Amino acid sequence: MTDPIYRAGLFDGARILVTGGGSGLGRAMATRLAGLGAEVILCGRRAALLEETAAAIREAGGRATALPLDIRDPDAVEAAMDAAFADGPLTGLVNNAGANFISRTEDLSIRAVDAVTGITMRGTFLVTHAVGKRWIKGGTGGAVISILSTRLRSGAPFSTPSTMGKAAIESMTKSLASEWGGHGIRLNAIAPGEIPTEGMLARLRPGEKPGAATAAINPLGRAGTLEDIGSLAAFLLGPGSAWINGETLYMDGGQTNAAGVASYKLREWEDADWEKARGVAKSKNAEDKAKR
Repeated sequence: MTDPIYRAGLFDGARILVTGGGSGLGRAMATRLAGLGAEVILCGRRAALLEETAAAIREAGGRATALPLDIRDPDAVEAAMDAAFADGPLTGLVNNAGANFISRTEDLSIRAVDAVTGITMRGTFLVTHAVGKRWIKGGTGGAVISILSTRLRSGAPFSTPSTMGKAAIESMTKSLASEWGGHGIRLNAIAPGEIPTEGMLARLRPGEKPGAATAAINPLGRAGTLEDIGSLAAFLLGPGSAWINGETLYMDGGQTNAAGVASYKLREWEDADWEKARGVAKSKNAEDKAKR
């Protein structure tokens, strides 16, 4: 089938690493890039899920490999990047891995804060640093996109550690875009609004119909789709964006400007509502661990 936006083979010869590539937004972006000719390397902690996604991409005619990795571990990151570069330099990096759950901030333990920021902020920096220094040493250049959140504009009550981590990644994007631009390395970011995925709904919007709340207040009358973010990722990593550097592109149908932050309404929750949300999140976490 003819692609409605991009020419076939746009990413022929490209090798792109996607963190958190086994599910959700990471899987969607990896699938889109592979469909346009890229070889994608999928990173994440859940090896079985990574291989399932890689197999699905290969069955569709694309090229994909699974590379299990805990991005919080600097030694593991270095070893994984050695492996990723062994067959040739990467040309792109998608920083998608992150962590979040809703909670009243006063209820958070330091361990819980570290669990979120360790993946979202530290892990993203470790991977970007490991890839970037290899690009600089090899003189090849490359492109990075990082997945942020529309919460950056407004803050996000009940998601403070994640929002802090995303703000740090945006600062990294701007700083390295200036520092590494001379090496032919571009860094940009995407701040998506609600794109319903299984993990996001279980942890952040338990009990809600996917996309319903967003559709009711969004200027375009709908939530985002996996196709939306896949297409924007392809644009930012492709040749048509060669002079875009250090930018964050908001992709939310104009909702943040029109309606503010969705989690503000959680101020109305009672203790029983928070207990229910914690129970759903714990069940989902236990399910995820069982799949590893």
